[in-house]
Amino acid sequence: VIRAKVVGKKLMKDGPFGTMRYTVKQMKMYRGFQIMPHVQYIYTEASESLCGVKLEVNKYQYLITGRVYEGKVYTGLCNWYEKWDRLTLSQRKGLNHRYHLGCGCKIRPCYYLPCFATSKNECIWTDMLSNFGHLGYQAKHYACIQRVEGYCSWYRGWAPPDKTIINATDP
Repeated sequence: VIRAKVVGKKLMKDGPFGTMRYTVKQMKMYRGFQIMPHVQYIYTEASESLCGVKLEVNKYQYLITGRVYEGKVYTGLCNWYEKWDRLTLSQRKGLNHRYHLGCGCKIRPCYYLPCFATSKNECIWTDMLSNFGHLGYQAKHYACIQRVEGYCSWYRGWAPPDKTIINATDP
């Protein structure tokens, strides 16, 4: 998970359809230090129809998530990527202060009601009920974090969460 500005791009002739290699200037890394301490290139499929992402050169800073495979960072339409200035204040604070508290949690999307958590380390993601997905209210303003005794729940707030309180009604 990085914040970066795209400073170049090159179509690589590998694979049947090609791969786009974006050269990035990494501003900050939020996760992945152990695997790759610095990211210079981001790879994606050359075509959006194959889940490749289109990033603009020298225009925006982006939040980019992905995976590392054989020493290269890959991203695609199934990963979270967004122009930095389009992130909400809650999402920015989440990257710096909250999301790491949920590394032991699993987010289970809810596509239709009723939805139930099947274990104590799950948060039910209801943005999918309204077809907003990662653009929904819950994704923009809440973080799934681990609370007391391993229970996970949604948290929204400006102060660090009180780990002794479980609020099952939020959101």
